[in-house]
Amino acid sequence: MAVEGKDRSKALEAGAQMLSGQLGKTVQRLRKAYNLSLSELAEQSGVAKSIISQIERNETNPTLATIWRLSQALDISIDRVLSSADDEPFIEKASRADTPILVSEDGKMRLAIIGWIKTVEWLQWYDVQAEPGAVLESDSHQRGSVECLSVLEGEFEVEVGGVVQQAKTGESLRYRCDRPHTVRCVGSTPGRAVMVCILKAAVMD
Repeated sequence: MAVEGKDRSKALEAGAQMLSGQLGKTVQRLRKAYNLSLSELAEQSGVAKSIISQIERNETNPTLATIWRLSQALDISIDRVLSSADDEPFIEKASRADTPILVSEDGKMRLAIIGWIKTVEWLQWYDVQAEPGAVLESDSHQRGSVECLSVLEGEFEVEVGGVVQQAKTGESLRYRCDRPHTVRCVGSTPGRAVMVCILKAAVMD
């Protein structure tokens, strides 16, 4: 359940204090994931370049307003910037009825959304089942996004920018998905795969 109003502000302020040592690294990783210079991030966020530099070096404790402006410029929720790992163990179960299904236009490829809703802004993954000849055409995702298709059964083909590559059972294809791309089941038997999409907001080295 989302925290609202004053409780939300208190939670964010507490998160900012608790993660002061990690915030700079997070901002720097996000900036680099976007291929932004300090000057470009300063221009987009309205936060002075010198302040951003100090934040990245953990030499200052930014105000909530500053964190908010940076989160907007980096296209990521402030909750995620300030979120901390919960040490409490948990197990969540999603039933088949609770799992959304996407279907390709030709009706021959089905993608069960098995990813976690809390990661949907930066990481998505799907259980792919396809009939022979199935085609999934996708528009461009956010700039800098990468997709991975790991084939469990059958044979698939991926086309990006005129480049085509195939993968059989046990093989994987990784490709830029920030441009139109097409996935096809090219074998004579049904195909099964796991598809993972790492979006532009992912925090990566």
